[in-house]
Amino acid sequence: MKLCMIGTGYVGLVSGVCFSDLGNDVICVDKDKNKIDLLKKGKIPIFEPGLSELVIKNFKNKRLTFSTNLKKSINNSDIIFICVGTPTKKGGSSADLSQIYNVAKEISSSINKFKIIITKSTVPVTTGDEIEKIMAKKNSKKKFSIVSNPEFLREGEAIRDFIYPDRIVVGSNDKRSNRILKNLYNPLISKGAQYLNTSRRAAELIKYASNAFLATKITFINEIANLCEKTGINIEDISIGMGLDKRIGSRFLRAGPAYGGSCFPKDTKAIISTADKFQSNLSVIKSVIKSNENRSNILLNRVSKILNNKIKNKKISFLGVTFKANTDDMRDSSSLIMIPSLSKKGALIKYYDPTGFKKEFSKIKNVNYENSIKKTIEDADLVIIHTEWNDFKSINFSKLSKRKKIIIYDLRNIYSADKMKNQGLKYYSVGR
Repeated sequence: MKLCMIGTGYVGLVSGVCFSDLGNDVICVDKDKNKIDLLKKGKIPIFEPGLSELVIKNFKNKRLTFSTNLKKSINNSDIIFICVGTPTKKGGSSADLSQIYNVAKEISSSINKFKIIITKSTVPVTTGDEIEKIMAKKNSKKKFSIVSNPEFLREGEAIRDFIYPDRIVVGSNDKRSNRILKNLYNPLISKGAQYLNTSRRAAELIKYASNAFLATKITFINEIANLCEKTGINIEDISIGMGLDKRIGSRFLRAGPAYGGSCFPKDTKAIISTADKFQSNLSVIKSVIKSNENRSNILLNRVSKILNNKIKNKKISFLGVTFKANTDDMRDSSSLIMIPSLSKKGALIKYYDPTGFKKEFSKIKNVNYENSIKKTIEDADLVIIHTEWNDFKSINFSKLSKRKKIIIYDLRNIYSADKMKNQGLKYYSVGR
């Protein structure tokens, strides 16, 4: 099939590349000429394991192309995916849909025959209705079908998630579109993916409700971890015990920093905004947002206690600063709160991340990037393991550190507390 992906951000690029790898002809379109030129050279603007190889492979095989010409790309495609950003509005909580609607207007002026137009971006309930209105101003409804097909890709696991999805959700009451899309996704359905055809509004809400629920699980286990620290109980025992209940499941029950990234923070806010619009009170999700926003402060208070409230001039090193491993995404990472706060209190901070230097910290006093684990921790008073990169899972802290009294604060519970203490290290973790 001939597909057009509008937007070469995380969703559009990963989805487009994976569709091309399934044998489809895919055009990835973006107005950013520099980004398109780089993609044509096989240079990837995001960090995602395995993505670069797939881009190069399918570009060489001419199943994947990149363009800035939106009208031509639309005319040469049968199915159009809208994959542009829907960030939180500045100063508000609702999703900014300006890019979505601008793209819809451009599509409405460009279609030359029947097109299936799909929102792949995460959008609030009724967005598809609004796109349909925009399209209908210039086109007969017989020339297009508006479908919601939300993505469920985890950063760092996106390619695997695309190829082996739990479910494929298609929101459309149009039989023709449903038949075509079921055929498009047949290679994945044949591998066991559940195909759910539902209403467009339902598909839009499924994505938000799913992310809100997962955010709730993370926040819940973090609060239980706080209780474990007060009662001398190991949070990992609690997580295992809860996870064995099939009604609950073990995933997203690992205590650690606040949730972050491109989805959970903005999507929990957006679903609240939608609920307010329809005069429905989502009090549980409101509490989740509040608790998560306070999570970094709780961790900072513990840092202060670990250092006996003497933070000024202390050398504090961060291992990892992205919101999770296997991604370069800094959006709503707890490091963006923790590092500036510690800097204001006079700490001397170093950080290392496998994805390199972060511009977010470039203007903060006494915050420096190091290009190796050794340089980052060798003279540190306190090492904070912030992100669960594989690089950090077998460090010999005693060997790399010049200090005998180095302190480790493991926010991901990577290490065994007993083993670390047996090595003579002063070790702290979360909920243990």
